[in-house]
Amino acid sequence: MLPGSIQISGETLSGAEIRDICESLRENSVRLLSLRGCQLSERDFGHVCRGVAESRSLAQLNLNLGIVSNINRVKQLAEALKTNRSVQSLFLHGSPLTDAGLALLNPALSIHPSLVALDLGDCMLGDEGINLICGLLPPDGAKSGLKELTLSANPGVTSKGWGRLAIAVAHSSQLRVLNLDYNPLGDQVAGMLAVAVASSRTLEVLDLEGTGLTNQSAQTLLDMVENYPTALRTLILAENNISPELQQQISDLLSEGEEEEEMDAREVTAREKNPWICQNNSSSQMVLMTSGLGDSLLAETEM
Repeated sequence: MLPGSIQISGETLSGAEIRDICESLRENSVRLLSLRGCQLSERDFGHVCRGVAESRSLAQLNLNLGIVSNINRVKQLAEALKTNRSVQSLFLHGSPLTDAGLALLNPALSIHPSLVALDLGDCMLGDEGINLICGLLPPDGAKSGLKELTLSANPGVTSKGWGRLAIAVAHSSQLRVLNLDYNPLGDQVAGMLAVAVASSRTLEVLDLEGTGLTNQSAQTLLDMVENYPTALRTLILAENNISPELQQQISDLLSEGEEEEEMDAREVTAREKNPWICQNNSSSQMVLMTSGLGDSLLAETEM
């Protein structure tokens, strides 16, 4: 039987329900466990963590909206992740971790062999927490690191912290998605991020919705997209004080870049599929229609 999913939202979980969840985890019959906004006792939370530690099938763990509500729970989750080897996506959005809690969790995150997606949005983080997160974005070739990172709504981070993150993003060899929406970034931090995007070879999605940007930021981002080759494909600028015209210009340029890359990928795929094709005339042109497929991350199911 293929591993399935357990998804529960906003419920008060009984001891019997927790036992069923833990049994499924131990039997390796769960790929996704989501207990979003649920209520469970301290004892039952410990049982769930032990089940997570033992599971070899669990790929996505969603404990959003206050599940990890105190330091004791952070410690138990950290112990579980030190043993677990299968979790690829961890969602803790809306958990009051603070920098102190993340410091307890970080050692387990930094050594986890499979983790590629992390959501720490609205976790009351500050600059110390950002410094720890930068360690999960290792520079080129150092070691494996995150491919998707969400840090939405952490207003305690200062421009110094975001600047440190921008440097890490610029040198990260793997990060593909970065969500910074609903942080008071402002134009100065946006300028730092533009430099990071221009330097990154992998970042495809950047969410800056509701981050206090103006046309100044948009013009910087437009210049970056227009003049530098980047991997960026999606830039979200909604709910900022940016003119629709500038937003449309940026969107059009990103779309053009994506179309050109798709054409190049199709030509490469066609040559790989047809190695016998030889073009003696370097000036000749050939149109080949193929269906190239790119790699993708494990799809996230919910926030």
